[in-house]
Amino acid sequence: MSVQPNLSRLRGFIDQLATLLDQQPEETVVLERGAELLRQLVSHDDWLPEAFAQPDPQRYQQYLLHADSRQRFSIVSFVWGPGQQTPVHDHRVWGLIGMLRGAELSQGFAIDASGLRAEGQAVRLEPGHVEAVSPRIGDIHQVSNAFADRTSISIHVYGANIGAVKRAVYLQDGSEKTFISGYSNSLLPNLWDLSKENPA
Repeated sequence: MSVQPNLSRLRGFIDQLATLLDQQPEETVVLERGAELLRQLVSHDDWLPEAFAQPDPQRYQQYLLHADSRQRFSIVSFVWGPGQQTPVHDHRVWGLIGMLRGAELSQGFAIDASGLRAEGQAVRLEPGHVEAVSPRIGDIHQVSNAFADRTSISIHVYGANIGAVKRAVYLQDGSEKTFISGYSNSLLPNLWDLSKENPA
């Protein structure tokens, strides 16, 4: 018999983040206090339903967990199959990445006259760790599963409906190629609605 996910953790996070954004704080406050809330969420690995934790052998999966009705934020589970990674890309809004299961590497990049270059050392995120991005503090990076033999899962929170944001991947010469990511589960109902039907 399978254990029911504790969706009350996600409901609480959504409510607390929405309350924070209702106050219209500066981005520094959003990132600082939002990181605290996300750290509390990802410090427990008992709430993400299996349907939103499934890897794909071909590419990483981006499952929408919640999209704010006013487009102020979205919550996504990124599921990394063994060895999978993103291209170098940006977000163009603030974002928080919380590690739930496994580990991932985040390598920052900058663009100068010679093109794309790595900036600093890659950051390794372990379960419970949270990392921030935004155009203000650094927004171009590449993310990869730290493991070649198992799945890793991270929870991403963005300051928009990220699946609908026009952003870019970057080539080695620094040139941009725009894209809109969408979601791996675009036809599924919002998890907020599912959680109301299955209170935990």
